[in-house]
Amino acid sequence: MRWPNIFHTVGVLLLFFGLTMLAPLIFSLATVDMKGLVPMLEAMGVTLVTGGLLMFFFRHDKTDIITQREGMAIVGIGWAAIGLFGAFPFYFSDPTLSFTDAAFESISGFTTTGATILTDIEALRPCLVFWRGFIQWLGGMGIIVLSIAILPFLGIDGIHMYKAEIPTPMPEKLKPHLRDTALILWKVYLSFTVIETVLLMVCGMSPFDALNQALTTMSTGGNSTRNASIAHFDNAAIDWIIVLFMVLGGINFALHYQLIKGDPLVFWKDAECRVFMALWIVLSLFVGMNLYGTIYPDILNSLRYGTFQVVSIITSTGYVTADYEKWPALSQVILFFCMFVGASAGSTSGGIKCLRIMVCFKYCYKELFSIMHPRSVTHIKIGGKTVPDTVVRNVLGFLALYILLFVINSLILAGIGEVDMLTAISAVASAMGNIGPGFGTVGPLDNYAEISAMGKWLLSWCMLLGRLEIYTLIILVVPEFWRK
Repeated sequence: MRWPNIFHTVGVLLLFFGLTMLAPLIFSLATVDMKGLVPMLEAMGVTLVTGGLLMFFFRHDKTDIITQREGMAIVGIGWAAIGLFGAFPFYFSDPTLSFTDAAFESISGFTTTGATILTDIEALRPCLVFWRGFIQWLGGMGIIVLSIAILPFLGIDGIHMYKAEIPTPMPEKLKPHLRDTALILWKVYLSFTVIETVLLMVCGMSPFDALNQALTTMSTGGNSTRNASIAHFDNAAIDWIIVLFMVLGGINFALHYQLIKGDPLVFWKDAECRVFMALWIVLSLFVGMNLYGTIYPDILNSLRYGTFQVVSIITSTGYVTADYEKWPALSQVILFFCMFVGASAGSTSGGIKCLRIMVCFKYCYKELFSIMHPRSVTHIKIGGKTVPDTVVRNVLGFLALYILLFVINSLILAGIGEVDMLTAISAVASAMGNIGPGFGTVGPLDNYAEISAMGKWLLSWCMLLGRLEIYTLIILVVPEFWRK
């Protein structure tokens, strides 16, 4: 493990991350938010200086090749560093805010979790509200992928960083050159963000609200500009537009590119996309019918609120339009189930992902089939293609590790105290799934402000675990990883 090479690359990431703070600075100037300007300048200065020093002191140790282990280390350390340095705008803006709270808010943003400790979002400076949305937008597609578009200019090969960052068991490059792949992903991402912003403005949102909601919808992050989240607007058209773009954010972005290139049936051809679409539609119908007559007197409102909440949770966005803790038990159980499922691999959503669940079910069926036909030779296929045994083992290991870490972290959070069992379980499930709201004291109308400092650091760790797909981060604590 070449630590100087790792520190040099992390310095590059911090330097570019510091430059992204120009966006909220420009926003402050455009909105004449001078009080929000100084904290952003201070945070930008600290980040740029730190990144520059790392690049300077380790400038002679850079190499043209990043090994797989070094790529894993760079992604893990880089995301943690960016999360911590992203806390400085919050920390410098509010002297009453502890660094723990600021770091929690920042890591929640970059991991697109949307869990917040802020009790009055509408009282924040506009610059800081924009920063909350902007860091989710950056984290949605992955700031590491953005950097891959730039690293080749520095003579650094980022293929191992790409494999560690893209959330799919079988990553595919859309173009032969990795930089071109990253640029394609960002162009699609940006286009959807602009389109949603315009549509929300047409439906009556202010430009500020529309832009921020679009930033946090396409990233499936869920940080809203309002204390009541999307429920504040109470507009059916806005709800359905956001549902549409949450679904788009939950679909593999490689499919969006193929759709734009002229394949209108690409969503139907992809097996995982079909499962994802069928899943959220069926679950939405179940919840909508469960709400009809028990919570809402008419079927249209039942389907509207039920569909919005199912899509919001299954795509790990975390927006809310209603207090689902007052819904019937069946609806609450379905929403809790959605916290684990997630959307498509290769999307901006969190959770286990439909592709892994498909592989798991097919593996279980294969084992049952083998019991009945012990001499048969069968293979697991997705979309007509045989899934390699290495991928199957990776998926099964991921699922086992995900459940094990969920149980361990839930026990630790409950052991820390100050939370009840429901809160501990749902908070960890929400953090690992990068969702935001949970149940209990972290429900849709509450936040994470009352969680202890130790609990917030634990949940921050869970958010990073979920965002980096478990393996990339957990492997850093395995002794064998550091041996030659």
